[in-house]
Amino acid sequence: MPRYRTSVTTPRHPVDAFEFMASFENVAAWDPGVVEAQRIGISELGVGSRFLVVVSSAGRRLPLVYRITEFEPPRRVLLVAETAALRSVDEITVEPTPSGATVTYDAKLVLLGPLRLFNPALALIFNRIGDRAAAGLRREVQK
Repeated sequence: MPRYRTSVTTPRHPVDAFEFMASFENVAAWDPGVVEAQRIGISELGVGSRFLVVVSSAGRRLPLVYRITEFEPPRRVLLVAETAALRSVDEITVEPTPSGATVTYDAKLVLLGPLRLFNPALALIFNRIGDRAAAGLRREVQK
């Protein structure tokens, strides 16, 4: 299963860091592969909140609808997006530190159906995509 995990430190208070990350429309601010992200609906942030995230891949735009399936503020949120071809599971955890917080982003991406044969190749590509997103996350949470 292709997976990318990174941890970054931030001077932000853990509650602020959690709020920023759990409000998944903010992914467009730090992941260069995301061309658009918005919250769907106006419900309070929590289990069931949904986000439309459009990623650019190989010159194509791929819309994904992420849904919060687990929500434990201010420490952990789990978001899942699934299409007929893939399943993305993104877990974000926030741990307090003496000077702010450590944010850990753990993303798993699995191709489904006949495409699952390409999961090993996807793992290589996913690492490059993850490295760019991690660099953007590092920059963004330092603000």
